[in-house]
Parts: sequence; C-alpha cells; structure tokens
Amino acid sequence: MIAITNGTLMTITQGTIEKGTVLIENGRIVALGKDVNIPGGAEVYDATGKVVMPGLIDAHCHTGIFADGVGSNEYDGNEMTEPVTPHLRAIDAIHPEDMAFKDLREAGVTTINTGPGSSNLIGGQFACIKTKKAKTIEEMIIMAPSGMKMALGENPKRVYGEQHKFPSTRMANAAQLRSVLVEAQNYRDKWIRYEEKHTYFRNQLCKWEINQEQDKDERPEEPDPPEREIRLESLIPVLEGKLRAMIHCHRADDIMTAVRIAEEFGLMFSIEHATEGFKIAEILAQKGIPCVVGPILFSKMKYELREMTPKNPGILSNAGVKVAIQTDEMSAVKYLTTNAALAVQHGMKEDCALKAITINPSEIIGISDRVGSLEVGKDADLVVFSGYPLDYRSVTELVIIDGHKAYQNV
Repeated sequence: MIAITNGTLMTITQGTIEKGTVLIENGRIVALGKDVNIPGGAEVYDATGKVVMPGLIDAHCHTGIFADGVGSNEYDGNEMTEPVTPHLRAIDAIHPEDMAFKDLREAGVTTINTGPGSSNLIGGQFACIKTKKAKTIEEMIIMAPSGMKMALGENPKRVYGEQHKFPSTRMANAAQLRSVLVEAQNYRDKWIRYEEKHTYFRNQLCKWEINQEQDKDERPEEPDPPEREIRLESLIPVLEGKLRAMIHCHRADDIMTAVRIAEEFGLMFSIEHATEGFKIAEILAQKGIPCVVGPILFSKMKYELREMTPKNPGILSNAGVKVAIQTDEMSAVKYLTTNAALAVQHGMKEDCALKAITINPSEIIGISDRVGSLEVGKDADLVVFSGYPLDYRSVTELVIIDGHKAYQNV
C-alpha cells in the first residue's frame, strides 16, 4: 500500500484538494481526500508543496512503432505497398523495449494511444497501452484495437500518386474510402445472411432429429459459410460503431469530407490533428465531433500545415468541441505538458488544457472508467510534479503506473 500525502490533488473531474492524500492498494486508488486514514505499514510519500494529478495521456502518437534511436530502416509505421490496410495491428509492431518509453515515464505520461502513420487511406488498428516497463506488449495493453486509423488529404494522395497508383487526388481519396466501406458492408451482409440461414438450418435439424419417422435422405442441408476476408472483417466493428474511426485531416475541406463520409456510414469517429479546425469550430461543436488536436510544436513542413497555429486548441475548446491535445511523436511525447502550456499561452483555458491531456483523451479513446482522473476505483496511474504542471520549471518527482513506482526523481 502506498499513501501520497500533503499534496495539492488536481483530480481533474472533482476539483482540487489542498493538502490531500491518495491511498493506493492492489493497483487501484482506494481513497482520496483531506481526511484519509493511512493504515500502518503503508509506504508514505510526502508531497508537501507538490502537485498530484492523474498520469498524462496522449491520444495520438507513434511511440514504439516509429522506433527512436534506430534509424528509418527500423520504422514499422507505414505499410506503403497498398492504400487500404485495416487488418494491420499496432500490437504486432510495437517494441516494448523502445527507449522512448523510459522518456515518457519520466515525464509523467502513463498512457498512450499509438499506431500506424497516415500514408494510407486506412492504415490499421491503433492500440492504447501503458508506458510501464514490460517484457511483452500484452502486459502494456489497455485496449486493442483502440481505433482504426484513416487519412485524407495530402499524405495518401502523395504516397500513391508518386507510385502512379490510385488514389492520387482528394477525389480519389474519398472515392476509395467510400468504396472499401461499401465492400465491408456487403461482406458483413453476407455473414448476416449466412447466420440467418444457419439458424434456420439448426431449427430444422432439431425438428428432423425429433421426428424419428422422417426419411434420413431429407436431413436439412447445412449452408456453407462465406470465405473469410480479414481485410474487410477488420472494418465490421467500425461500421457497427464499436470501433472509433481516427480520421487524419489537416485542412478544413478535408475535415468536412471526413464528416460527410462518417455521417454517410454512421461511423463513430474523431478528427485527428484538425489543424484548420478553428475555421469550422462551430460546425464541429454543433455536431459533437471530438478533435485530437496537434501537434503544436511541429514546423510547417508541408502545404497542409501552412495555417497551423497554437490558437487552434483554444478556439475549438471555447466553441464547445471536446479537445484532446496530441503530440504525434515518439520520445517527444514527453513534451505533452509543453504543448498544453502553449495552448494556454494562446487562449485555451487552463482547466481545459489539463483536461485535454487527461480526462478528454481517456473519454475519446473509451478508457475513462480506468484512467484520466483521480477517482476511487480507477487505476493508480499518478504523477507528482514539483509545481504547477503547465509551468516549464516544474519537474516530475514521482510516477506511479498500476500502483507501482515507475519513476522517482532522486
């Protein structure tokens, strides 16, 4: 059992508690508040003058799959041989020994949503994982898959246009995405019809077995199942609204194309990056579309980023959009608080910026029952900062993941 005492508890969802205590047992938060009884034998950490908050969450990064420190030959983030690859899984590429995970832990980032890049129209399945030290990816997973990565705009049309393949225009991006979603619908319908036929067969078989006088030659014939197509099978949860479509878009017109397609097929979706989201903030707010915004620290290294501004998260948030701040990085995910601080510097409310790196990403990913705030019953993922978390002078003092010390500044 661990007790963190006398700290300023920034719960994110239930206000701030001065000189509070968090009690941790069996990987969970079992008590928090001002008057928590600390059992004898508990390991006590005195957080006087420090800030205690939930572990930080990056809702869109590429840690462990675009490996740090090993060169581009070891990158596993983009399968640039065909534009539609929904059957690719991040968990089959993430390297648990990637040196970036240590950097993230030491910065207080305890949960990330990581996966393939944006070269393909459909790049594959993301995975939401803890950043704790582990031998296998299975030990790190919170949710997998945690989203289906899609992309519109410059990246797929450039990658395949340079290969003289389809798609090479924005029109082709949209057309091919629609086409594969229709293919997946038709594939799902085949299986639905098969299940109906198989249910009928079982009912008839039961009747036949009961009726002993029935001629054995009249035994009902079992229907053959359709041939499995794993590429299309992977899209069924997306079509059924069980798996979020993470649609990479920078330009406002690409965002609106994503909205049209998602609404046409009834997808649960988020806009990833939303670089020009500020231009259509009211539309996004009215439609209740969450935006995973960023990166903020990138250079304007391609045409789509020419209007990138740190004002974007604040404009979207102030309009009523649920915003998560992302880094789109590997080891540089450690600068997540710096990204949030820049957003505050340019108009985002401080409480909204803190939510954008804790509870908002957890809600968008679908893991808020476990992480994103300090609440009894949630995973014991906490970070203790020397001071206010958005102050560049504050350093990480203690990080706990699943109730175990993952880092301590000594």
